[in-house]
Amino acid sequence: MKKYSNLLLKVSSVFALAGAAIGGHMAGSGDYAFRPIHAHILVVGWLTMFSWAVYYRLFQPKSRVLAGLHVYSAIIGAVGLTGGMALYNFRPAFFPAAVETGFYIGGGAVLLLSFLLFCILTFTQNDMDSVKE
Repeated sequence: MKKYSNLLLKVSSVFALAGAAIGGHMAGSGDYAFRPIHAHILVVGWLTMFSWAVYYRLFQPKSRVLAGLHVYSAIIGAVGLTGGMALYNFRPAFFPAAVETGFYIGGGAVLLLSFLLFCILTFTQNDMDSVKE
């Protein structure tokens, strides 16, 4: 599970850097058009991924398969949701609207699945028996 913890920690650090950079840009320019994207990058990408990294460092889930599905769906969902949100809000001419919406909705759906998988992981945990010493 240390592998999953390290992966989530690295992904969370990239989201933290992106969120801080967007926040700095908004503060410097006075243009807050990125506000919803900035918030989702920090909450979903940085805070949530970091929290899950800590979970995998402290606990040993019963199912490695379920844990793997959770971790990879979380990363794909967070990237899809925040990237899709950016595409949807800024509508670049080189992307069809269906692709933008697909990333946005698809990313959100995959992220929601990862939250469900995490919930299942925590409820199938043997309480504190699996805490690493």
